[in-house]
Amino acid sequence: MKRMTRHLSLWMLLAMALLTWQSAVARELPDFTELVDQAAPGVVNISTSRMVERQASPFHDFGGQEIPEIFRHFFGDRFPIPPGGGPGRSEERQSLGSGFIIDEAGYIMTNAHVVEGADEILVRLNDRRELKAELVGADAKTDVALLKVDADGLSPLALGDSDDLRVGEWVAAIGSPFGFDHSVTAGIVSAIDRTLPRDAYVPFIQTDVAINPGNSGGPLFNLDGEVVGINSQIFTRSGGFMGLSFAIPINVALDVADQLRDDGRVSRGWLGVMIQPVSRDLAESFGMDNPEGALVADLDPEGPAAQGGLRAGDVILEVDGEAVESSSTLPRLIGRVSPGSEVELTLLRDGKRREETITVGDWPDSEGAMASGQGADPAPARLGIAVGPLEDAERSELGIEGGVRVREVDPRGSAAQAGIRSGDILVSIDHRAVAGPEQLAELVAELPDDRAIPVRLYRDGRSLFVALRLSRD
Repeated sequence: MKRMTRHLSLWMLLAMALLTWQSAVARELPDFTELVDQAAPGVVNISTSRMVERQASPFHDFGGQEIPEIFRHFFGDRFPIPPGGGPGRSEERQSLGSGFIIDEAGYIMTNAHVVEGADEILVRLNDRRELKAELVGADAKTDVALLKVDADGLSPLALGDSDDLRVGEWVAAIGSPFGFDHSVTAGIVSAIDRTLPRDAYVPFIQTDVAINPGNSGGPLFNLDGEVVGINSQIFTRSGGFMGLSFAIPINVALDVADQLRDDGRVSRGWLGVMIQPVSRDLAESFGMDNPEGALVADLDPEGPAAQGGLRAGDVILEVDGEAVESSSTLPRLIGRVSPGSEVELTLLRDGKRREETITVGDWPDSEGAMASGQGADPAPARLGIAVGPLEDAERSELGIEGGVRVREVDPRGSAAQAGIRSGDILVSIDHRAVAGPEQLAELVAELPDDRAIPVRLYRDGRSLFVALRLSRD
């Protein structure tokens, strides 16, 4: 009996300890009720409509509904049309998204892809008022759009500082997933300064907040009830939330919105360079300890970088003292510089660090493309390629003085291992210009074994570097 009493007392102590621990944990979890009460009036539902030519498609039997806007943001309009499909009668398409009021004058922020191509934009407020909105402007590169409504009694949201965000802190989102107005979800900041493949100008905030179609354009809040981001994208394999959500930092969005309101367009800095990542082998070939920075593969001859003295093969390491951790960092750093301003670039050239001051240009409205004989003299067998000379017209078109065209590639050779292909134009090797096939043979004969060597190529009219490593014979 005494033993049973002792066991019972032990279990009671454990139960009390567990309850105390659960109570403590509950007290530490954030309470979003006050945040939602204050912020909800400033969050809006956005619906758009547009007239399109009806086409036969695999989605015809979905009741004529618009494909969810978040899918269209990722995949565009590239849905297949079966044989026999074609234009038919016009029909109205509708889509849904979210947004939020930023001032009492009626300005509203959302995503550019939410209102893209819209013939009519309707904004529904928390008090059920429905208003027609004017599109002030949109910027596809940052996916930010600014709307304007004419109404009284609006409730603008408090805007925070996204630069103060820290990984691990709590955040919440309010939006209209699948049309369910003012749904609230919460989570933590998973990462900051994320770069996505199609969005080089936005240092995204990554969260695990549940975001679904219809949340796009809605606000992301910190625990102080301040907007720190605009929910923009999700990573998904199923079409729904999978724990990876991305928001545009509010500091980036506000800069874009201010330019759209004041100028009707967005100006961003431009260097006029084509860049590529620095791989580990390329880093070794340039004498770098670690792969970092952005490698200049080519330059617009009329662009700011070329005019300021940059060269193909330079590795940009810093912009005004801020490190270029990878090639994807450079467009963001330059893009936020006002055109006409000077920046100091720290470069690595021929194994030595140097400084260059460049006057940044304005991003051109249209990006130009760079364009791309016979008779072959074999390059040494060490490379495993056969090359031929270039015609003068080809050199003139590419703006180069020398170079050779790769005619054949031995799939077992060093060149193939480096990624060199038949049709490539080889213009330099180990930082030395290639004048022609005979001179290439001389250069290759002098190359060291078992060390990565930088090779500059033109492929499909574009310049790039590869790292070539020669094996001992």
